[in-house]
Amino acid sequence: MVALLNIGSLVLGLIAWILPVVTFIRMNNHHDHSVFTLIVTSISACAISLCFQIFSINHLVTIEDWSALMDIMDTLSFAAAVLLIVTIILNVINLLIYRNRLVK
Repeated sequence: MVALLNIGSLVLGLIAWILPVVTFIRMNNHHDHSVFTLIVTSISACAISLCFQIFSINHLVTIEDWSALMDIMDTLSFAAAVLLIVTIILNVINLLIYRNRLVK
C-alpha cells in the first residue's frame, strides 16, 4: 500500500509538469479557453502528490522506522520543493502567455 503512495506521487508529479507543457502546445495551435482548467488540474496534481508523500511519511512515523525517515527526509524535502516551484513557474508562464494572447 505504501509503495502505491510513492508511485502515485511520482505519477501525479509528472502530470503536474506535463499539463502546463500540453497547455502551451495547445495555445500555439489555436486559442484554447480551457487553459484555466488545465492549470487548476496541474496545481491539484502537485498538491495531491505532496499529500501522498505526507501520508508515506506518516506511515514511517507510525511504524517507528526512524532510520528510513532520516535517510529520505533531505532528498524528499528537496524534491518536494522542486516539484512545487517548477509547477508554479510553468503555470505562471502559461498564464502570462495566455494573457498576452488575449491582449493581441
